[in-house]
Amino acid sequence: MTVRARLALVVFLTGLLTAIGVIATVGVAFQRLEHERCYDRANTFLERVVANHADILDLYAANRETFVPWLRSLLLFEPDTQLYLLDADGRVLATSGRMTLPPGFAVKLGPVVQAAEAAAQRRRAPYVMGDDPEHMNADTVVAARALTRPVIRRDERVAGYLYVVVQPQPYGGLGGLGGLGGGELFRSALAGPALAAMLGVVALATLAALWLVVTITRPLAVISDEVAAAARGGFDAPLPAAAPSNDEFGRLQQGFRMLMDTLRQQWTRLLELDRFRREGVSNLSHDLRSPLTATAAALETLRQRVDGEAERKLVDVALRNTRQAAGLVRSLGDLALLDEPGFRLDAMTMDVGEVLDDIVLRFAERAARQGVALAHEPLGTLRPMASIDVELFERAVANLLDNALAFTPPGGRITVSSGADGDVARVDVADTGCGIAEAELPRLFDRYYQARTTTAPAGSDGGKGLGLAIVKRIAELHGGTIDVTSRLGAGTTVHLRLPRG
Repeated sequence: MTVRARLALVVFLTGLLTAIGVIATVGVAFQRLEHERCYDRANTFLERVVANHADILDLYAANRETFVPWLRSLLLFEPDTQLYLLDADGRVLATSGRMTLPPGFAVKLGPVVQAAEAAAQRRRAPYVMGDDPEHMNADTVVAARALTRPVIRRDERVAGYLYVVVQPQPYGGLGGLGGLGGGELFRSALAGPALAAMLGVVALATLAALWLVVTITRPLAVISDEVAAAARGGFDAPLPAAAPSNDEFGRLQQGFRMLMDTLRQQWTRLLELDRFRREGVSNLSHDLRSPLTATAAALETLRQRVDGEAERKLVDVALRNTRQAAGLVRSLGDLALLDEPGFRLDAMTMDVGEVLDDIVLRFAERAARQGVALAHEPLGTLRPMASIDVELFERAVANLLDNALAFTPPGGRITVSSGADGDVARVDVADTGCGIAEAELPRLFDRYYQARTTTAPAGSDGGKGLGLAIVKRIAELHGGTIDVTSRLGAGTTVHLRLPRG
């Protein structure tokens, strides 16, 4: 999800939660208003009843059978309320309701006393929630008046209570006590212009916030498109046209474009320098190859004509160094050729094992002269078929065998193994030579880096650390990989992996 989408989602959810919060707040306010209006009207009703009938307890004691109809007559114009006569402990003595209560049924006395004391002190209380004997699972708005007898004892000032319960109505309506119920008033307000105005304000605020998000994130989207274009097309990719801006995002965009221009110039210069380097190395290698070959041939002829032992040794030293120089020149030329951007493989699909047989046979005589056992061992039954440039593949394996023979002492062994592992053709060249220190393994394929310098002179590249660099480049051109495992004193194994054809 983009930054713009996340910000828009946050703004939308904020607006939605704000609207829900406003509606919930209004609902709570209306509910509180409903309870307060209900409580005030219930107190007014009780005050009128107590003022007109001060002897309610005596009426109950005189004739209990006519007392209940009399209670109901008081509620003739209050059909949504119930009136109860309680004793001093909260037990129900008489009720105006149709529901028969069990003997000794009592309500919680705390709310009754609280409502009665607030009325006696003429203190305005928000409202009191108490028990509804007919609906004990939920509290409701109640009001109460303390009742006394004309003759009282000093230890009993309150003889009972007149207790009124406002029964809950659908949507919080107050019925007869409230006229237009608070819930109806709430619904009426939300269905009218107030709700429309509230939702309009929320909608306008949300739209303004969305416009602000789009305005702020548009430059970021442009910069993101430019970065994506640069990532896809490199430094040569054209950047999308954009209107200049002087704000922070505009400066960031201008800075990115300046950075791209600088990198493009530097990259172009590096490409030119690399091209000059490759051309120079290639030309130098080509120019030196012929005279070195002629020099080596002349030295070989001279060696055959020299009779003295001392003179022969001098010619051998000159011939060996000339051959090493020729090998170095050839390696430099090969690397320059392989590094050319337009270089293409002359690939064909064939059995890698058959090519390895030919290479091992070619090195067998040299290995025998050094007293080193050399063998090719196929692994598994699957044929390691791969699309390879035969000449380059042979060059890579030859470089690996040159290194292995250079660092394997007489009596040692070199094993070339080949096989197939899934969609990979594998070639391993393992020797029992001196091994390589673990710290040197990460740089082993770097150009001009020499790791094993303590044993024998190098091979075909003149000992300048180009052989493995050529092997790595050939593996990359084939879409493969190369790595080494080694331990000092325990030998070295080079692992070459190529895609199966």
